[in-house]
Amino acid sequence: MRETSHQRHTIFAGVFGFLLTLCLFTQTASAQFSLIPMDDSQSDHLRAYGVAYWALGEPQSWVVEWILNYRGGSFIIYNSDEIKRKCILEGVTTETLTQSGRDSILQQIDSSNIELVTLEKPPKVAVYAPPNHEPWDDAVTLALEYSKIPYDKIWDPDVISGDIRKYDWVHLHHEDFSGQYGKFYRSFRSAPWYRERVRLYKQSAAEAGFDTVAEHKRAVTVHIANYVSQGGFLFAMCSACDTSDIALAAEGVDIIEAEIDGTPKTPGAQEKLRYDNCLMFEDFVLYSDPMRYEFSNLDCGPTDGMPPLYQNPRFGLIEFSAKHDPVPSMLTQCHVDEVPEFRGQTSAFRKEMIKQDARVLGEFQGEGAVKYLHRNFGEGTVTFLGGHDPEDYEHIVGEPPTDLSLHKNSPGYRLILNNILFPAAKKKQRET
Repeated sequence: MRETSHQRHTIFAGVFGFLLTLCLFTQTASAQFSLIPMDDSQSDHLRAYGVAYWALGEPQSWVVEWILNYRGGSFIIYNSDEIKRKCILEGVTTETLTQSGRDSILQQIDSSNIELVTLEKPPKVAVYAPPNHEPWDDAVTLALEYSKIPYDKIWDPDVISGDIRKYDWVHLHHEDFSGQYGKFYRSFRSAPWYRERVRLYKQSAAEAGFDTVAEHKRAVTVHIANYVSQGGFLFAMCSACDTSDIALAAEGVDIIEAEIDGTPKTPGAQEKLRYDNCLMFEDFVLYSDPMRYEFSNLDCGPTDGMPPLYQNPRFGLIEFSAKHDPVPSMLTQCHVDEVPEFRGQTSAFRKEMIKQDARVLGEFQGEGAVKYLHRNFGEGTVTFLGGHDPEDYEHIVGEPPTDLSLHKNSPGYRLILNNILFPAAKKKQRET
């Protein structure tokens, strides 16, 4: 019997459909991804974060997976050739990964402390800093610049006006929110840069309608706390950590000696502090003496010739369950378990003064000193890291900038960049 044209068309369609299905299956089976390893094989850990951020952004909008606890917290990107070119350009190590290779990694998740999270959208980033600050004098700004992650600068008017809410993630420059100009009165009160800071801050306070710098800075801190409670992600280092909570606690209280602000200190100021207002700390004792280069007993690092509470030259990162605690796991991804100490005006925090529901991420084990901590606050989160610059052991005013091209694999700077990426993450619901 001769085939009709309809039968021939049916047979052709069936064969074509089979070949198309076979082709798609073959493509899927041999699909290639890019693995950006984050263990010791990585040539530039810091730029790797920038590549992941770039892949998420426009016009790429590629899928990026963060494999927690796998080879130092590696990334898988659903693109091959373009990512390879980008990584070569940035000096970042990348490896080709097939579909079967990715499947092999996923199979390890069920039997080990590994988890996959999908990065969905690059967070919009801002750095809170005064207009006259030097960009190199802030570790986060250095990290953003080196890794090529875009950011905006904001200051007090942007916070009070509500423009801070435009950003997913905000870092607080090494600011003194207590209104004491960084407590540099003893050593630098005659220095031109200190006099200019006093002039600028007083002018800004007056323009905003406040009688003193302390009142202005406290209002700014309250707005920052509200930003966090409404879902913002806040990160701070060094003196911004303790002075923000000092300002929040000093509700209706003048904690500053008249030598600094020209107004009398409130009698019994210490007893009138409101620790319930604080983001992270409680029960700290203020040091109001203008000749003392320290804000409170929160800091347990070296100060005024006194040794630190802790002696270990490294602090340890806490290991979390990647499946049950994905956020602290993301924040502690690193290629080492211990990070070299680095100091600042506020180097580390006394463990007994941290709010009970805060999560310790890194500490000097057994010495009562915490370096790195995280807490949920309302709908948002707060993360504090003690010290000034992870690659400058003991930062001194006027020192030259840190060149991150010499510290491409810095574990301390990795902690900063973990914080910048984690707002983009959403835990993936894997098929069972």
